[in-house]
Amino acid sequence: MSNNSKIKIGGLQKLTLLDYPGKLAATVFLSGCNFRCPFCYSSELVLPEKIKNQPKISEKEFFAFLKERKGMLEGVVICGGEPTINKQLPQFCQKIKKLGFLVKLDTNGSNPRMLKKLINEKLVDYVAMDIKAPLGINFQFSISNFQKNSKSQIPKYEIATGVKAETDKIKESIKLIKNSDVDYEFRTTVVPGIHQKEDILQIARDISPAKKYFLQNFRLEKNIDPNFEKVNPYPQEFLLEIQKAISPFFDVCQVR
Repeated sequence: MSNNSKIKIGGLQKLTLLDYPGKLAATVFLSGCNFRCPFCYSSELVLPEKIKNQPKISEKEFFAFLKERKGMLEGVVICGGEPTINKQLPQFCQKIKKLGFLVKLDTNGSNPRMLKKLINEKLVDYVAMDIKAPLGINFQFSISNFQKNSKSQIPKYEIATGVKAETDKIKESIKLIKNSDVDYEFRTTVVPGIHQKEDILQIARDISPAKKYFLQNFRLEKNIDPNFEKVNPYPQEFLLEIQKAISPFFDVCQVR
């Protein structure tokens, strides 16, 4: 890979027992994202003004670390931000694979072209894709604690991502992942004020049948929209109730 690579590493977790199912792994966080999910708690990897002030790790340092961990770690999780906005991602994955590590990619599914390249060239071994909201043409009044002055109707995916997301690309990524030989999971962070029970039921219908689907509770942790720091997560019982209802659609369906 060229020394002029534009991959920006915003963080490194040297050991995780959770991020790569069944594997000892390290997690590398790439800076930059094309979504602005208001409930996101990784603003230092998403917002340009915060990325600028975030300490960086060079690729040289990162790969030196991986070489030291050969034989100890099994895999590397690449997350963000959104990794697939980086044109150099295939080369980055290739260098990791050449060192003998498995690669897990966390993605929002907005770049099916990049995803297809990574899968076809066998540069990823596991893909975890976030499904932010139902994929149909459904609307929600944006009159809420967070948008009191707006009376327009906004598509749910736009509310959840903070941008005019191209849901056709999201659908293409879902189909691509399901039809591949790569292990995968889908997951949704369930957020009060954005998701109701019916939304999660609809997401389940949108993506099923599928191998694995996980529900994750919203976290209060320096969210991109500070209004969400005042929002209480759903009770665990609420998520378990939904999980029970949608489990028949999937081989594995769990609350994390």
